[in-house]
Amino acid sequence: MTTLVTGARGKVGRAVVARLHSAGFAVRAASASPDLLTVPDGVESSELVLDRPGTFAAALDGVRRVFLYPEPAGIHELIEAAGAAGVEHVVLLSSSSVLAPGAAHDPLARHSLTVERALDASALTCTFLRPDAFASNSFGWAYAIGRSLPVQLPHPDAHLAPIHPEDIADIAFEALTGNSLTGRRLTLTGPESLTFRRQLAVLADAVGREIPVERITRAEAERQMAAHMPAPMAASLLDLWEAANHGPATVADTTGTLLGRPARTYAQWARENAAAFAGRGAAS
Repeated sequence: MTTLVTGARGKVGRAVVARLHSAGFAVRAASASPDLLTVPDGVESSELVLDRPGTFAAALDGVRRVFLYPEPAGIHELIEAAGAAGVEHVVLLSSSSVLAPGAAHDPLARHSLTVERALDASALTCTFLRPDAFASNSFGWAYAIGRSLPVQLPHPDAHLAPIHPEDIADIAFEALTGNSLTGRRLTLTGPESLTFRRQLAVLADAVGREIPVERITRAEAERQMAAHMPAPMAASLLDLWEAANHGPATVADTTGTLLGRPARTYAQWARENAAAFAGRGAAS
């Protein structure tokens, strides 16, 4: 019984592949660019391009479980192909943004919500993992921190409960291989609410030097973010952070509540990745 992992070049996808392989499960890693995949010995790789349904049959051959990244392109054709191939369970890496009012029109939520709705309308058994902020979003500060520049933020006191990507992979592994999470819709967070300012203080401890924080206007933040993302997505993020100024973030499900083992902390993530912020190492 093979498990197909889509988006296998991503941090979570790679970690899910590694866990399945280490536990002795047959696993196939799929990507639009399979030649760029790095997989353990014994793991199959396959091309799967979501807007090219002709790639679906080979990728799904013999597959009974799918770990799916949320891409709306070709989702209805993929669901049809999965049903024809005999897929029994889909675990979707969705997003907590789908729970927000107006999610169908929000650029941050729309992709995941579209895929969730398509899966809900299908006959497939599905589990939705809806992580909130990833701890690894902090890599966006690496350039400034590595050059001893202040980190510029429009809402430094916005509260988040960032989750370690390895915790998401642990929960995904359980969803794919066990029964306790089957069919559930799970909002995933880290174990504690931290403001951006507090996250930077934790990073400062990890790298061994002070990290100055500079508050900037929304207009300046929009200008900076325009270099990395479309304006509507930047506006949505800024709205989210502004709303998060009003108190601690809700801590939802973690590896503690779902798997019975302590959730990895943001401080642990910071220690593991300190080299990326010292300007001398690669992100991990």
